[in-house]
Amino acid sequence: MQTTTSRSGPSLRSYLTGFVLALVLTVIPFGLVAADALPRGSTLVIIAIAALLQVLVHLRYFLDLNLTTTPRENILAIAFAAVLIFIMVGGSLWIMLDLNARMMI
Repeated sequence: MQTTTSRSGPSLRSYLTGFVLALVLTVIPFGLVAADALPRGSTLVIIAIAALLQVLVHLRYFLDLNLTTTPRENILAIAFAAVLIFIMVGGSLWIMLDLNARMMI
């Protein structure tokens, strides 16, 4: 016999909070690069930190990962996000470094 539990989904307030946080975490790196406000190394570190925080915001507010879900679901979602990040960042770096090497010939 299967029982149903009433679980309310994410609220509009939660989505709006996630949207505002994601927007801020997107605008900060763009603003730093456009204004050329910091040295290159510091800018890259801030961009990396903002990217990691962006992933956490998406996992929390848009994928609705919280303490009420099972640990297995959390691990699968985090592993999926890590694989996507690895493919996107690794592939982008690979392509850019290859293009740079070809330009230097």
